[in-house]
Amino acid sequence: MRIMKKMFLTIVPFLLISACSSPTARDRYARGGAKDILQVQRETIAKFNNDGFYKHSIKDYRGAIADYSKAIELDPNYSTAYCNRGVAKAQLEDHRGAIVDYNKAIELEPDFSSAYYNRGNSKHSLKDYRGAIADFSKVIELAPNNSMAYLNRGVNKERIKDTRGAMADYNKAIVLDPNDPTAYYNRGVFKIKLGQQDSGCLDLSKAGELGLLVAYEAIKKNCN
Repeated sequence: MRIMKKMFLTIVPFLLISACSSPTARDRYARGGAKDILQVQRETIAKFNNDGFYKHSIKDYRGAIADYSKAIELDPNYSTAYCNRGVAKAQLEDHRGAIVDYNKAIELEPDFSSAYYNRGNSKHSLKDYRGAIADFSKVIELAPNNSMAYLNRGVNKERIKDTRGAMADYNKAIVLDPNDPTAYYNRGVFKIKLGQQDSGCLDLSKAGELGLLVAYEAIKKNCN
């Protein structure tokens, strides 16, 4: 019988979407929409959004925020720019400011799954776990095969001690994406916390096989 070593394992942090993508917003500019906006303005707005995306990619988050803000100034109904600005704010740990932007994106486009997903991440960071669960549930409603939404909802259910719900979400995340090492790692960590050491260690081993090296450190400390 293995004796479980006392060790506080940390769930691997999940990543924010690097940028928001909205089919409605793409129609608004790339396909000749936004008839209320002059052609020259459409091109300028799209450029600001693209510049913001580039600056975000090189981690110039303040510069990205400035560009997204210029796009919003020219078109206050540009939902993608609000969502992208929210992501940049979240990278600077301004989660309250990010949520304000996500709220506006959702107001403009109620089915904007990326905005709900990112808002769920920011709510998690603010320890509003029930609010995060609601947002990830909305993502799942809009995109039932989004494995990361299940994974992140599981993390938040774990935080509110919903053991059965968290395990169900981790399981579903793995069914949807059996090659995601983070899902196996999180489920393995959770199982070990619940005293299911053998099964948890198998999950950690699978996470390591799939390339998550931190899993091997967890195995050394909890599975030997």
